[in-house]
Amino acid sequence: MPLFKKTKRLRATKIHSMAEIEQIAADGKPVLIDFMQFGCAPCQVMDGIVDELADEFGDSAHVLKVNAANAPDAFAMYQVMSTPTFILLANGQEKPRWRQTGLIKKDQLQRLLQREGATSQV
Repeated sequence: MPLFKKTKRLRATKIHSMAEIEQIAADGKPVLIDFMQFGCAPCQVMDGIVDELADEFGDSAHVLKVNAANAPDAFAMYQVMSTPTFILLANGQEKPRWRQTGLIKKDQLQRLLQREGATSQV
């Protein structure tokens, strides 16, 4: 019997188009979007934090990763000029409720999701 039980953790959902974002946002849950790209050092720092948030909030919020190479339409829609850029959508709206570029502390992102009704599963 193993000493440590390996549990499967949830990860942020990888998005490939603006249509996917619209479909996910339509259910009304808070949506945190991480606009990122490979080779971006700050994006790599935020990668683990974003996955932790996806695991922590489970089904009460959507945590998404959008890669510049895979979804240029989403980057254009939200006029993302640098990475990482974070956008929070709420109540099924396409217009962002909050937006910030660069490194962000995990607790700030947690508070944003909780303020929009997401509940921590931890």
